[in-house]
Amino acid sequence: MFNKSEIEQQVAEFLLQIKAIKLQPTNPFTWASGWKSPIYCDNRATLSHPTIRTYIRQNITKLITEEFGNVECVAGVATAGIPQGVLVAQELGLPFVYVRAKAKEHGTGSLIEGEIFEGQRVVVVEDLVSTGKSSLQAVDALRAAGYNVAGLVAIFTYGFDAAAENFKKANCRFATLSNYKALINYAEEHQYITKADVELLQKWREAPAEWGQIAAE
Repeated sequence: MFNKSEIEQQVAEFLLQIKAIKLQPTNPFTWASGWKSPIYCDNRATLSHPTIRTYIRQNITKLITEEFGNVECVAGVATAGIPQGVLVAQELGLPFVYVRAKAKEHGTGSLIEGEIFEGQRVVVVEDLVSTGKSSLQAVDALRAAGYNVAGLVAIFTYGFDAAAENFKKANCRFATLSNYKALINYAEEHQYITKADVELLQKWREAPAEWGQIAAE
């Protein structure tokens, strides 16, 4: 049985345990976008832990079946979605392709690497969903190549309203193993953070682009 709540909590525990997710409400990180953030997520760390890697692989596979039914191909999003996608494709016994961030500037100029079969029902695998823009670029590329995109799965999402809106506009469903709300609940319950930290973290999720300025005031 696919117990979504139990899996959300277990994945949150794993990500905090191995520091794939770091929470620093009073000493924020700076993202590539320039946003100040009290959280940093790098799910590639899960690949170094066989037990956690296996749990994620098995449950992403179950999530795909639960949310999207039968698919014929798995596509990873470069770069962090590639290893997760390969593991899932192996678990399902399906073909694998991956989508580059941009087309190669030499050789074939490929944007999608792997054998393409138009009309195949494909599920896209990511490690993380923030605003969804890079993920949806991959979805657009797959659709342009003739794939029928069933949807996208990822390990974790910040739960931004912008992501939900972007996926809705793109007519692309997505599902994740865990999320920001489950993570914060687990982190508070197990004393990774204080009640005051929780307030800061909630304010960030509500207005991430402006949070750094507000927090500094």
